[in-house]
Amino acid sequence: MSLLSDKLAQFTLPQDLKEKGIYPYFRPISSEQDCEVIINGRKVLMYGSNSYLGLTNHPKVKEAAIEAVKKYGTGCAGSRFLNGSLDIHEELEARLAKFVGKEEAIIFSTGFQVNLGVVSCLTGREDYLLIDERDHASIIEGRRLSMSNILKFRHNDMEHLEKMLRRCRPSKLKLIVVDGVFSMEGDVAPLKKMVELAKKYKASIMVDEAHGMGVFGPNGQGVCYAEGVTDDIELIMATFSKSFASLGGFIACNHDVANFIRHNARSYIFSASATPAAIGAANAALDIMLSEPERIQHLWDLTHYAIDGFRQMGCEIGNTSTPIIPLFIRDNEKTFKITQELLAEEPVGLFVNPVVSPAVPPQDTLIRFSLMATHTKEHVDYALEKIEKVFKKYEVI
Repeated sequence: MSLLSDKLAQFTLPQDLKEKGIYPYFRPISSEQDCEVIINGRKVLMYGSNSYLGLTNHPKVKEAAIEAVKKYGTGCAGSRFLNGSLDIHEELEARLAKFVGKEEAIIFSTGFQVNLGVVSCLTGREDYLLIDERDHASIIEGRRLSMSNILKFRHNDMEHLEKMLRRCRPSKLKLIVVDGVFSMEGDVAPLKKMVELAKKYKASIMVDEAHGMGVFGPNGQGVCYAEGVTDDIELIMATFSKSFASLGGFIACNHDVANFIRHNARSYIFSASATPAAIGAANAALDIMLSEPERIQHLWDLTHYAIDGFRQMGCEIGNTSTPIIPLFIRDNEKTFKITQELLAEEPVGLFVNPVVSPAVPPQDTLIRFSLMATHTKEHVDYALEKIEKVFKKYEVI
């Protein structure tokens, strides 16, 4: 074996978990992604998806993807920079810019590539990136590629953010990058206070709306819109892999910033463009957001109902106020065991996601329970009953 193989062979955590029968990852689904899925021939209720509006199986979304393939083929065989720009890319970009209230939008092949490319290219060696300690991994990777000075502030702690801003040289660029909704804990960034600080210290703000777009606002325009701060947020990012029921992502901003990103974001310039099917699906999902606001309202009704149920049960759910509900376990192995037991429940299992370090700090391990607009009150009642049973067994409650 090579030195590389010898070193990597020492990573045995997955094997150890498999021997104990509690390995919870790569569970193959043999059906469409919806609130009910099939795993190993069994029906399972899905509470681990980010498809908040439940559009991945919507007939209009599927048909739009099929029609795009019929017209444009399966791929573009090149980057947007060269031969990979289609008219449907530009049409959707114009719609997205209008949707979020910005001058332009730029579509990337994945949401991860948006943050990777944008965060790494906007600021220089003498400038500053200010990052919430619980920002998404894609923001962290963009930060690592940046040549800028990196300042990390405590999660949603605006006093600590102001302390970091005071450390910055006034004449240099300062970019604050945060999640609008934090993907594991489900809590929301205090954007109004952040805007006040940005104005005070002449900083700019970029908000990752991956988990807010399609959920907040009357038609799902996101947290920035719902908080009334869109005009004060210089860059708004979102992904297609959640409420847009597709794959890809975009950044929305003013003309000058967009011009710079198009010619400097390496994950944009050097990646093949988003496929026609992905663009067609996302475009149709946007149509549904605009025409069916009752989906969003139903999602919020379920969210409030589930949060109340978990609190009455005695679960520790942190500061969530969104369809992402963290159920804190605070023990890695117990988290894995509970995940497997919930999946095995009869007559219908529950698919939930175990979240352990490094996605969260080691002391904050949790089960991530997330809702979709296609769930029903009866689905939530069943989940509450089964979770209460298993949590009592493991003395979580």
